[in-house]
Amino acid sequence: MEVSLVRSILRHYGIQGGQHDQHFLVDEAILDRIVESANIAPDETILEIGAGIGNLTERLLRRAGRVIAVEFDPKLVAVLEDRFKGEEKLQLIHGDVLKVEFPVFDKVVANLPYSISSEITFKLFRYDFKLGILMYQYEFARRMIAKPGSDDYSRLTVNTAYFADASIIMKVPKGVFSPPPQVESAVVKVCPRPAPFTVTNKDFFLKFVTAVFTKRRKKIKNAIVESNHMLGIHNVKQVVSRLPEDLMKLRPENLDPAQLAALSDRILAMQQET
Repeated sequence: MEVSLVRSILRHYGIQGGQHDQHFLVDEAILDRIVESANIAPDETILEIGAGIGNLTERLLRRAGRVIAVEFDPKLVAVLEDRFKGEEKLQLIHGDVLKVEFPVFDKVVANLPYSISSEITFKLFRYDFKLGILMYQYEFARRMIAKPGSDDYSRLTVNTAYFADASIIMKVPKGVFSPPPQVESAVVKVCPRPAPFTVTNKDFFLKFVTAVFTKRRKKIKNAIVESNHMLGIHNVKQVVSRLPEDLMKLRPENLDPAQLAALSDRILAMQQET
């Protein structure tokens, strides 16, 4: 869809592009590549988050057996209802993506709202799906695939590593959106799989990772103690004194996901002893 046509649609429906993460992907080649990367079978159900004016939706409908499109903005919902009137393969959900329950889906393909990328990603990890082809802010995508010890290594990296394999399949320039955002973007391929390391209690592990990364620049020993209001560890200083000394001297950002999982398990085991 040409930029001039996008602008005409936005004017017609009274939509102010550029607000509330509303940057519409208009480059035909990139839209096609996103859909091709999803390798959609005719019997699959595709979830699209933030359908916007439907440029990606249109391509998904050509390939999939069913498309579930979630859109929050009522003006954009009106665009989608007009554009795809009578389209039986489309289920349009008007609601907050962080509050609605997703119906069963096989794959998720979406240009995500960047301001809530973390929340949406963590929510998606609670669902059972085959593949995600997801557009993020480039800096966010880098954090998803970062290596321990790098500046980009974070809670997001560890959570992603627990739930899925992730890789950047293309970087996306600003100029392919209307209106252009202020940041570069990237498309990430997310392949859910069983965790490559075991944890005794998944919920405690994820809470532990969240807590220590709030103090990522401190030694893990101090990070655990200072974030204990989030963890509720009894006799936390005594517990920390019994953890491997070589690891306690490192920062959270220097421990790989498996090492963080092992620490989480050790702490939980010690709590159960008391």
